[in-house]
Amino acid sequence: MSNVGIVIVSHSPLVAEGTADMVRQMVGDEVPLAWCGGNPEGGLGTSVGAIMEAIDRAWSEAGVAILVDLGGAETNSEMAVEMIGEPRAGRIVICNAPIVEGAVMAATEASGGASLADVVATAHELSPA
Repeated sequence: MSNVGIVIVSHSPLVAEGTADMVRQMVGDEVPLAWCGGNPEGGLGTSVGAIMEAIDRAWSEAGVAILVDLGGAETNSEMAVEMIGEPRAGRIVICNAPIVEGAVMAATEASGGASLADVVATAHELSPA
């Protein structure tokens, strides 16, 4: 059985890459992992196309949890999931959790074979009330 994939979406490519590096160091290659950040011109921002590509790279039949940093990343992630369409869209969840802590905790949970719902719940436990 495959583990849930993790996608990290940040307005900064350095933040996204650094978060992915932390996840890799914590859980190794147990979890499908991808990241994207920045706009196509190299500045701060996010790109729907880049998010779709990251989802493809981290795809798992167990599902994919997406961690985002700011509202624009969430909006573009929602558009990317819509464009991917069913049946895969039903197995992709955008987590409202701190991006670094959420990604590390979600990946740790996923590395043990947890379900998508459990991975998302673990990330959401870190959200402020």
